[in-house]
Amino acid sequence: MLYPNSSGLIAAQGGAPADPLMLGEALWRAAQITGDAEIKRAADAMLEWTLRRGPRAADGTLFHTGQTIWSDSFNTSPPFLAMAGQYDEAIKQINGHRQRLWDPRRKLLAHIWDEAAQRLTGPDAWGGGQGWAAGGIARVIRALPEERKADKQQLAGFLKDLLDGCLVHQRPDGLFHNVVDNPQSFVETNLAQMLAYSIYESIHGGWLDAGLLPAADKMRAAARAKVDKYGFVQGVCGAPNFSAPGISPEGQAFFLMMEAAAIKAERAA
Repeated sequence: MLYPNSSGLIAAQGGAPADPLMLGEALWRAAQITGDAEIKRAADAMLEWTLRRGPRAADGTLFHTGQTIWSDSFNTSPPFLAMAGQYDEAIKQINGHRQRLWDPRRKLLAHIWDEAAQRLTGPDAWGGGQGWAAGGIARVIRALPEERKADKQQLAGFLKDLLDGCLVHQRPDGLFHNVVDNPQSFVETNLAQMLAYSIYESIHGGWLDAGLLPAADKMRAAARAKVDKYGFVQGVCGAPNFSAPGISPEGQAFFLMMEAAAIKAERAA
Protein backbone atom coordinates (compact mmCIF):
# COMPACT_ATOMS: atom_id res chain seq x y z
CA MET A 1 0.00 0.00 0.00
CA LEU A 2 1.13 3.55 -0.77
CA TYR A 3 0.35 6.14 1.87
CA PRO A 4 0.53 9.74 0.63
CA ASN A 5 0.37 12.52 3.17
CA SER A 6 -2.37 15.17 3.13
CA SER A 7 -0.55 17.00 0.34
CA GLY A 8 -0.42 13.93 -1.88
CA LEU A 9 3.27 13.21 -1.38
CA ILE A 10 4.65 9.71 -0.96
CA ALA A 11 7.54 9.00 1.46
CA ALA A 12 7.03 12.29 3.29
CA GLN A 13 8.39 11.66 6.76
CA GLY A 14 9.28 15.17 7.88
CA GLY A 15 12.24 17.04 6.47
CA ALA A 16 12.06 19.28 3.42
CA PRO A 17 8.71 19.16 1.57
CA ALA A 18 10.49 18.90 -1.79
CA ASP A 19 12.59 15.86 -0.87
CA PRO A 20 9.92 13.23 -1.70
CA LEU A 21 9.93 14.46 -5.30
CA MET A 22 13.20 12.56 -5.74
CA LEU A 23 10.98 9.47 -5.80
CA GLY A 24 8.77 10.95 -8.50
CA GLU A 25 10.67 9.76 -11.56
CA ALA A 26 10.81 6.15 -10.34
CA LEU A 27 7.17 6.24 -9.22
CA TRP A 28 6.02 7.60 -12.58
CA ARG A 29 8.02 4.98 -14.46
CA ALA A 30 6.75 2.19 -12.20
CA ALA A 31 3.18 3.26 -13.00
CA GLN A 32 3.95 3.09 -16.73
CA ILE A 33 5.60 -0.32 -16.53
CA THR A 34 3.15 -2.06 -14.22
CA GLY A 35 -0.14 -0.35 -15.01
CA ASP A 36 -0.88 -0.57 -11.28
CA ALA A 37 -3.78 1.79 -10.50
CA GLU A 38 -2.58 2.56 -6.98
CA ILE A 39 0.90 3.52 -8.15
CA LYS A 40 -0.62 5.66 -10.91
CA ARG A 41 -2.83 7.51 -8.41
CA ALA A 42 0.19 8.17 -6.22
CA ALA A 43 2.26 9.42 -9.16
CA ASP A 44 -0.59 11.65 -10.37
CA ALA A 45 -1.03 13.12 -6.88
CA MET A 46 2.67 13.85 -6.65
CA LEU A 47 2.64 15.51 -10.07
CA GLU A 48 -0.39 17.62 -9.08
CA TRP A 49 1.51 18.82 -6.00
CA THR A 50 4.59 19.62 -8.06
CA LEU A 51 2.73 21.56 -10.74
CA ARG A 52 0.12 23.39 -8.69
CA ARG A 53 0.19 22.85 -4.94
CA GLY A 54 3.82 23.08 -3.87
CA PRO A 55 4.91 26.40 -2.32
CA ARG A 56 6.92 28.50 -4.72
CA ALA A 57 8.42 31.91 -5.46
CA ALA A 58 6.62 34.52 -7.56
CA ASP A 59 8.35 33.29 -10.72
CA GLY A 60 7.16 29.73 -10.05
CA THR A 61 10.42 28.28 -8.70
CA LEU A 62 9.55 25.66 -6.09
CA PHE A 63 10.80 26.17 -2.56
CA HIS A 64 12.82 23.38 -1.00
CA THR A 65 11.69 24.16 2.53
CA GLY A 66 10.17 27.31 4.00
CA GLN A 67 10.89 30.10 1.54
CA THR A 68 14.34 28.84 0.62
CA ILE A 69 15.73 27.38 -2.59
CA TRP A 70 18.48 24.76 -2.35
CA SER A 71 20.95 23.22 -4.77
CA ASP A 72 19.50 19.80 -3.82
CA SER A 73 16.32 20.71 -5.69
CA PHE A 74 17.91 20.41 -9.11
CA ASN A 75 17.29 16.71 -8.44
CA THR A 76 13.80 16.93 -6.91
CA SER A 77 11.23 18.30 -9.33
CA PRO A 78 13.11 18.62 -12.68
CA PRO A 79 13.76 14.91 -13.42
CA PHE A 80 10.24 14.01 -12.30
CA LEU A 81 8.65 16.73 -14.41
CA ALA A 82 10.70 15.76 -17.46
CA MET A 83 9.81 12.07 -17.07
CA ALA A 84 6.14 13.06 -16.84
CA GLY A 85 6.39 15.02 -20.10
CA GLN A 86 6.30 18.43 -18.43
CA TYR A 87 9.38 19.57 -20.30
CA ASP A 88 8.87 23.33 -20.13
CA GLU A 89 8.25 23.20 -16.38
CA ALA A 90 11.32 21.04 -15.79
CA ILE A 91 13.52 23.55 -17.62
CA LYS A 92 11.82 26.43 -15.84
CA GLN A 93 12.69 24.90 -12.46
CA ILE A 94 16.33 24.42 -13.47
CA ASN A 95 16.57 28.02 -14.70
CA GLY A 96 14.93 29.39 -11.54
CA HIS A 97 17.40 27.55 -9.34
CA ARG A 98 20.34 28.50 -11.51
CA GLN A 99 19.40 32.18 -11.48
CA ARG A 100 19.62 32.26 -7.69
CA LEU A 101 22.44 29.84 -6.92
CA TRP A 102 24.93 29.89 -9.80
CA ASP A 103 28.25 31.70 -9.32
CA PRO A 104 29.69 32.20 -12.82
CA ARG A 105 33.06 33.25 -11.44
CA ARG A 106 33.62 30.00 -9.56
CA LYS A 107 31.44 27.90 -11.89
CA LEU A 108 29.88 26.41 -8.78
CA LEU A 109 26.48 26.54 -7.08
CA ALA A 110 25.84 28.10 -3.71
CA HIS A 111 23.80 25.88 -1.44
CA ILE A 112 20.84 27.96 -0.15
CA TRP A 113 19.00 31.10 -1.27
CA ASP A 114 16.46 32.84 1.00
CA GLU A 115 13.70 34.23 -1.21
CA ALA A 116 12.18 36.42 1.49
CA ALA A 117 15.52 38.01 2.35
CA GLN A 118 16.66 38.01 -1.29
CA ARG A 119 20.12 36.78 -0.40
CA LEU A 120 22.24 33.67 -0.08
CA THR A 121 22.11 32.18 3.39
CA GLY A 122 24.20 29.16 2.37
CA PRO A 123 26.87 30.58 0.05
CA ASP A 124 29.25 27.62 0.32
CA ALA A 125 29.63 25.34 -2.70
CA TRP A 126 28.53 22.17 -0.94
CA GLY A 127 29.74 19.13 -2.84
CA GLY A 128 26.50 17.24 -2.50
CA GLY A 129 24.62 20.16 -4.02
CA GLN A 130 26.89 20.21 -7.07
CA GLY A 131 26.32 16.48 -7.45
CA TRP A 132 22.55 16.66 -7.07
CA ALA A 133 22.49 19.36 -9.73
CA ALA A 134 24.75 17.49 -12.18
CA GLY A 135 22.77 14.26 -11.80
CA GLY A 136 19.41 15.99 -12.06
CA ILE A 137 20.36 17.94 -15.18
CA ALA A 138 21.72 14.82 -16.88
CA ARG A 139 18.45 13.01 -16.21
CA VAL A 140 16.39 15.89 -17.59
CA ILE A 141 18.48 15.97 -20.78
CA ARG A 142 17.99 12.20 -21.12
CA ALA A 143 14.21 12.58 -20.78
CA LEU A 144 13.81 15.39 -23.32
CA PRO A 145 12.62 14.24 -26.76
CA GLU A 146 14.89 14.68 -29.76
CA GLU A 147 12.87 17.62 -31.07
CA ARG A 148 13.98 19.59 -27.98
CA LYS A 149 17.54 19.69 -29.32
CA ALA A 150 18.09 23.36 -28.45
CA ASP A 151 17.01 22.73 -24.86
CA LYS A 152 19.28 19.70 -24.64
CA GLN A 153 22.22 21.78 -25.86
CA GLN A 154 21.50 24.61 -23.42
CA LEU A 155 21.30 22.24 -20.46
CA ALA A 156 24.39 20.35 -21.61
CA GLY A 157 26.29 23.64 -21.68
CA PHE A 158 25.28 24.37 -18.09
CA LEU A 159 26.20 20.85 -17.03
CA LYS A 160 29.63 21.16 -18.69
CA ASP A 161 30.25 24.47 -16.90
CA LEU A 162 29.35 22.88 -13.57
CA LEU A 163 31.59 19.88 -14.22
CA ASP A 164 34.46 22.19 -15.17
CA GLY A 165 33.98 24.18 -11.98
CA CYS A 166 34.16 21.02 -9.88
CA LEU A 167 37.02 19.37 -11.74
CA VAL A 168 39.33 22.28 -10.97
CA HIS A 169 39.14 21.09 -7.35
CA GLN A 170 39.43 17.33 -7.88
CA ARG A 171 42.03 15.88 -5.55
CA PRO A 172 44.89 13.64 -6.75
CA ASP A 173 43.03 10.67 -5.22
CA GLY A 174 40.00 11.38 -7.41
CA LEU A 175 37.76 12.67 -4.59
CA PHE A 176 36.62 16.15 -3.57
CA HIS A 177 36.24 18.13 -0.38
CA ASN A 178 32.79 18.46 1.17
CA VAL A 179 32.86 22.18 0.32
CA VAL A 180 34.34 21.86 -3.12
CA ASP A 181 36.60 24.90 -3.06
CA ASN A 182 37.49 24.70 0.64
CA PRO A 183 40.36 22.26 1.26
CA GLN A 184 39.84 22.66 5.01
CA SER A 185 36.52 20.80 4.76
CA PHE A 186 36.55 17.02 5.03
CA VAL A 187 37.26 14.73 2.09
CA GLU A 188 34.01 13.29 0.78
CA THR A 189 33.12 10.34 -1.47
CA ASN A 190 29.65 10.94 -2.90
CA LEU A 191 30.37 13.93 -5.14
CA ALA A 192 32.83 11.77 -7.08
CA GLN A 193 30.10 9.17 -7.62
CA MET A 194 27.53 11.80 -8.58
CA LEU A 195 29.80 13.47 -11.12
CA ALA A 196 31.01 10.14 -12.52
CA TYR A 197 27.39 9.10 -13.02
CA SER A 198 26.61 12.41 -14.76
CA ILE A 199 29.62 12.11 -17.06
CA TYR A 200 29.01 8.48 -18.03
CA GLU A 201 25.30 9.13 -18.62
CA SER A 202 26.08 12.19 -20.72
CA ILE A 203 28.76 10.55 -22.83
CA HIS A 204 26.51 7.55 -23.46
CA GLY A 205 23.72 9.97 -24.42
CA GLY A 206 25.98 11.94 -26.75
CA TRP A 207 25.63 15.39 -25.22
CA LEU A 208 29.09 15.61 -23.63
CA ASP A 209 32.51 14.85 -25.05
CA ALA A 210 34.42 11.67 -24.22
CA GLY A 211 37.36 13.78 -23.08
CA LEU A 212 35.76 13.75 -19.62
CA LEU A 213 36.12 9.97 -19.30
CA PRO A 214 39.53 9.93 -17.58
CA ALA A 215 38.24 12.18 -14.79
CA ALA A 216 35.13 10.01 -14.38
CA ASP A 217 37.17 6.81 -14.32
CA LYS A 218 39.40 8.29 -11.61
CA MET A 219 36.34 9.20 -9.53
CA ARG A 220 34.86 5.75 -10.02
CA ALA A 221 38.04 4.01 -8.91
CA ALA A 222 38.24 6.22 -5.82
CA ALA A 223 34.62 5.50 -4.89
CA ARG A 224 35.05 1.76 -5.40
CA ALA A 225 38.00 1.83 -3.01
CA LYS A 226 35.67 3.23 -0.33
CA VAL A 227 33.27 0.25 -0.35
CA ASP A 228 33.67 -1.78 2.83
CA LYS A 229 33.17 -5.53 3.28
CA TYR A 230 29.48 -5.02 3.99
CA GLY A 231 28.87 -3.07 0.77
CA PHE A 232 28.62 0.36 2.41
CA VAL A 233 30.24 3.28 0.61
CA GLN A 234 32.25 4.93 3.35
CA GLY A 235 33.23 8.59 3.58
CA VAL A 236 30.15 10.09 1.94
CA CYS A 237 28.54 13.14 3.53
CA GLY A 238 26.81 11.10 6.22
CA ALA A 239 23.14 10.81 7.14
CA PRO A 240 21.23 12.02 9.04
CA ASN A 241 22.95 15.35 9.73
CA PHE A 242 25.26 15.57 6.67
CA SER A 243 27.94 17.34 8.67
CA ALA A 244 30.64 14.64 8.77
CA PRO A 245 31.84 11.68 6.68
CA GLY A 246 29.85 8.49 7.10
CA ILE A 247 27.27 6.50 5.08
CA SER A 248 23.93 7.49 3.58
CA PRO A 249 21.13 6.14 1.36
CA GLU A 250 22.09 8.57 -1.38
CA GLY A 251 25.69 7.39 -1.16
CA GLN A 252 24.53 3.84 -1.80
CA ALA A 253 22.16 4.90 -4.57
CA PHE A 254 24.70 6.93 -6.49
CA PHE A 255 27.24 4.12 -6.36
CA LEU A 256 24.71 1.89 -8.14
CA MET A 257 23.76 4.64 -10.57
CA MET A 258 27.43 5.30 -11.33
CA GLU A 259 28.05 1.62 -12.02
CA ALA A 260 24.98 1.29 -14.25
CA ALA A 261 25.96 4.38 -16.23
CA ALA A 262 29.56 3.14 -16.54
CA ILE A 263 28.28 -0.07 -18.11
CA LYS A 264 26.22 1.93 -20.61
CA ALA A 265 29.32 4.00 -21.41
CA GLU A 266 31.23 0.73 -21.98
CA ARG A 267 33.79 1.31 -19.25
CA ALA A 268 35.70 -1.64 -17.79
CA ALA A 269 33.92 -3.59 -15.05
